[in-house]
Amino acid sequence: MRGAIAAGTFDPRRADGANQRIRVIDLRLNGLERAFSSTLGEASRTATTLLTAFNALVAVALVLLALLRARLIMRQRGSFEAALHASEERFERAVSDSNDGIWDWNVAADEIYMSPRFQELLGYTPGELSVTPTSFLSLFHPEDRARMMRLVGEPSHGTGPFELELRMLLKRGEARWFQARGRTVRDAAGQLVRMGGSVTDIEYRKQTEAQLFAEKERAEVTLASIADAVITVDMQGCIEYLNAVAERLTEWPLAEAKGQPLASVFAVVEETTGRTVGDKLDRALHEGATMHLEGDIVLLRRASAPIAVDASVAPIRDRNGHVQGAVLVFQDMSRERQYAARLSHLASHDALTGLPNRREFENRLRGALDRPQDANYHHAVLYLDVDQFKVVNDTCGHAAGDEMLRQVSNLLRPGLRAGDTIARLGGDEFGVLLEHCPPEPALRIAEGLRRSVADFKFTWGTRSFSTSVSIGVVNMIDGPRTLEDALAAADAACYLAKDKGRNRIQVYHRRDTEVAVRHGEMEWVDRLQRALSEDRFQLFAQPIRALNAAATQTHIEVLVRLKSERDEIVPPMAFVPAAERYNLMPAIDRWVLRHAFDILAENRRRDGARRPGLCAINLSGASINDDSFLDFVLAEFVRSGLPHELVCFEITETTAVTSLSKAAEFIAALRGLGCRFALDDFGAGVSSFSYLKHLPVDFVKIDGSFVRDMAQDPVDRAMVQAIHSIGRVMGKQTIAESVETVEILDLLRVIGVDYAQGYGIARPESFERMLEDQVAELGAAALRSASD
Repeated sequence: MRGAIAAGTFDPRRADGANQRIRVIDLRLNGLERAFSSTLGEASRTATTLLTAFNALVAVALVLLALLRARLIMRQRGSFEAALHASEERFERAVSDSNDGIWDWNVAADEIYMSPRFQELLGYTPGELSVTPTSFLSLFHPEDRARMMRLVGEPSHGTGPFELELRMLLKRGEARWFQARGRTVRDAAGQLVRMGGSVTDIEYRKQTEAQLFAEKERAEVTLASIADAVITVDMQGCIEYLNAVAERLTEWPLAEAKGQPLASVFAVVEETTGRTVGDKLDRALHEGATMHLEGDIVLLRRASAPIAVDASVAPIRDRNGHVQGAVLVFQDMSRERQYAARLSHLASHDALTGLPNRREFENRLRGALDRPQDANYHHAVLYLDVDQFKVVNDTCGHAAGDEMLRQVSNLLRPGLRAGDTIARLGGDEFGVLLEHCPPEPALRIAEGLRRSVADFKFTWGTRSFSTSVSIGVVNMIDGPRTLEDALAAADAACYLAKDKGRNRIQVYHRRDTEVAVRHGEMEWVDRLQRALSEDRFQLFAQPIRALNAAATQTHIEVLVRLKSERDEIVPPMAFVPAAERYNLMPAIDRWVLRHAFDILAENRRRDGARRPGLCAINLSGASINDDSFLDFVLAEFVRSGLPHELVCFEITETTAVTSLSKAAEFIAALRGLGCRFALDDFGAGVSSFSYLKHLPVDFVKIDGSFVRDMAQDPVDRAMVQAIHSIGRVMGKQTIAESVETVEILDLLRVIGVDYAQGYGIARPESFERMLEDQVAELGAAALRSASD
């Protein structure tokens, strides 16, 4: 219809049919429409229902997902918060556990934060200190506050880290050192925006530094003031320090020496060879060893002459023991070397005469005997004894004796060859070693020495003395080959020369009987010393009988005997000459005195009043001349508790005459305490009577040489009578020795001698047994008297 209308061919009649079909189509479409609408509505409702349900499910799912997400987020947030809290706790612990205090200054907000530890360091409790920017600066020491203000106010410091050492004021007002570390933040104009950091208490470190500084100052002052020179070097051996003494000795100022190798400043060489001393500094540096440079080393100084030094090098270590350098200490030994040389000379030379002493003489003699190349050479040893020395020494004093020895030594020197040795062996004895000298030239030299001294007269003040020497000569080619034997033989030969009249020469021969006797005496020295150490002496005693009614006191004499190595009893005349010659009598006298006192004291304690009477003990001249012997005797009286009046000391006439002043002093000291004294062997000397009046003795013992033959020899009888008469006039009792027959005993009674002693009366026996027998006799006599 539309097309026909459009084409203009529409037929209205056809319109009805078309309309009719349209209505039919419409009717049909309406039903389809209604059906479609119904179906569509149903589908729409179904779809809506489904969509609603789906949306509800999606919404539920979304809600669930949102819940799960929210829960996950909450869990993560809790973890983050826990981690943050743990981190904060760790930070707080790190801050609080450390010695550092934390501070922050927000300049823009005008806020200052100070950690609790910071407040504690200043002496406040946490939270107690509340500061403002102004009061914050007041916490600093006035002398350090300006430094902090410059850090805050000067833009030139810029933004960045800073580190300061300054003092802060504690709550109680005292200042304490802290180290502040931190950072500053500034804006573009350079104005401070924020700053903060930490503070560390460094008071202990500052005190330590002060102490170290004081120690350093003290060390430097000490090093500058000590007498030793000190040089320190680094690991490369270059000088770091010299004290003033080192500067003076090396002649190197510290400013010039610093950094120089040690060998340039401290150059040492051997004095005798000039060789450089090995470098011990390297060993001290690399081996950590302490080294010493001693001996004949000298320091080559910068300008002056070398000086003798002793030095030691030691490593310098840090606290971990690592070597950091070395210190060299040295001393100027010039004076010490001179002293040592002087002492060495004094040790080997006699101070009085300047000659070598005995030890040096023995060393030279030993060297001559020990040299293999000298085995076939002739050597000779001379032993010289000045004959008149004792007379000069006793009459004019020790000063005169010393001068005499000096002059004699000057006389002896020119008579020797260039290589010969003369030494003072002791006292008035000299020794001469003639090396490579046959017997005949040795004898000529000895004769020249003897003659030079014999022609000399010693003058002291107004007095003049003739001098001489007795010389013993030993030719080593046919004599002893050891030092000891050579000296012993020379001494024995010299002794024989003196015995034969002095001022003569005695040559030692191996088969010489006289020298053999003298040599035998010298062998006694060792035997006597061993006997003393082994306590092999024994005490015997011999009674002294009263011959008249005036002599009523019981009297015994203590005698000493030696028990030999084969348990044989050796009489005193076999060993006493050797003991007297070699000055062993003082030791023997002390042994006798101590043991005799012990026996007497024990006997007295045991038997009381029935003890024996006077006990005589012999003393040698050497003991009387010993300054300490009197103190020994007094000490023994105190130790033993023995009464002084029980003891009588016997001194030989020879001893008394030789040491009159000493003997008189000794007698006076003990006699004043109650001791008695007897002058033994009286009459043997030519001046007996003149000396007797000067000695306050109680008894005079007539020498046995007069008593033994007085029955046949009227001269001896007259001598005995004269001695007794003089003794009686002087108020002294007499004792005759060596009484061997009844005829002699009767003659002594006729003369009036008070006591007698000898084999004709009783032989010596054990001291202890004699005391027991005497006590027994006294007891028996007391019983008889009581019964009568």
